[in-house]
Amino acid sequence: MSDYLDPGLASRLRVAVVRLNRRLRAQRADASATLTQLSALSCLYKCGPLTPGELAAKEGVQPPSMTRVIAALEDAGYATRRPHPTDGRQAIVELSETGRAYIVAEVTARERWLERRLAELDDSERDVLRRAAEIIDRVAGS
Repeated sequence: MSDYLDPGLASRLRVAVVRLNRRLRAQRADASATLTQLSALSCLYKCGPLTPGELAAKEGVQPPSMTRVIAALEDAGYATRRPHPTDGRQAIVELSETGRAYIVAEVTARERWLERRLAELDDSERDVLRRAAEIIDRVAGS
């Protein structure tokens, strides 16, 4: 590993990633769920059924806050709660079919927007982004 640091690169990359993330978040198929609710739905989509405490921990919020998010998701029909199979004090939260369809539509809207933007680039630019995506993924995984 090199000792060379390029603070300009770090700043440009941070700003570019933030701007891209902001643009992607704006590509909503249906804004009926808040971004916080959408994040919790996405977590359930990726991780499968979780207890409210597990979901709160994965989302980095306090359990009382997650309880309110889960209640709103249930009211909207996006998630369901069922008793925990071995702990009567716990519940399991999972996506409903409506919630699963909602997440798929949200992901599809964002990916279609990005695909249209990538189609505006030439092959060499897309090759650079292909490699950059691998590197960014590696950096984010550290």
